[in-house]
Amino acid sequence: MQQENKPVFGDWFVLFLLMLTWGSSFILIKRGLVSFDHIQLGALRVSISFLALLPFALQRLSKIRFKNFHLFLIAGLFGNALPAFLFARAQTEIDSLMAGILNSLTPLFTLLLGVWFFGRKTHFLNVAGVILGFIGAAGLLYVAGEGNMNFNILPSFLVIMATVCYAINMNFIKNYLAGYDSITIASLAFVFIGVPAIIYLSFHTDFYYRMSHVEGSWESLGYIALLSVFGTSLAIIANFWLIKRTSALFASSVTYLMPLVSVAWGIFDGEPFLLSFLVWIGIILAGVYVANRPPYRLRNWMNRFNN
Repeated sequence: MQQENKPVFGDWFVLFLLMLTWGSSFILIKRGLVSFDHIQLGALRVSISFLALLPFALQRLSKIRFKNFHLFLIAGLFGNALPAFLFARAQTEIDSLMAGILNSLTPLFTLLLGVWFFGRKTHFLNVAGVILGFIGAAGLLYVAGEGNMNFNILPSFLVIMATVCYAINMNFIKNYLAGYDSITIASLAFVFIGVPAIIYLSFHTDFYYRMSHVEGSWESLGYIALLSVFGTSLAIIANFWLIKRTSALFASSVTYLMPLVSVAWGIFDGEPFLLSFLVWIGIILAGVYVANRPPYRLRNWMNRFNN
């Protein structure tokens, strides 16, 4: 198991940038679904990300041993391909509010899978921090949406499955791909899923027909391109860098912070800012802090408190 380092200022800054990027992803998915179905959106997201990272992949492909190719295939499937299709399908039936709440389960699954299958050591206060962060994220989204959440069992389950995929991938990278730099991991992960996505999009969907006959298709494609280049390609490189630098749990904590961006978008669009937002934001930040404290620091803090 790879050593986990305490996050420093640079790590928190990258987490903040990921919060801004991924916090805007749900609205981009929604705009992309205006002209394309969920299968096409998922395939486009993977295809465009693959093309954006292809120059980096070509530089690195010859340096990877053939016996290690399956590691990048696993990272591509669980970290990118499966979640891209699962989220696109789910958001055809549930709103971004519910998707954001369920997406906040990622750190919880990351922690549980890390302990059960990847030998990660944890402390009960780390678990408490994960739960606290989820409560804060759920509360903030619920208040911001005025309690109006569209809940459907099947699409909600698809989002949960996507968070499990993310959790598997984060632990997998920390344990099995820590010897590779983040650009290598991200670019080669897309090599094994990008080509099939392009083939499927080109020969098994009506993508080209929609581009030439459906009004607004170019605009939707623009939103998907933004989602793919910034919300997938560049963000995944940053996320992999965080996983290698710190821990899978710290990197997954961004899902607690993403609702802050969603609320900010709402305020920008003229929605009211409630003082109760500050309470839930405080709970989120406290949860992220506690969840990512090293166990020995938590023990020292408790000893000082008891004394």
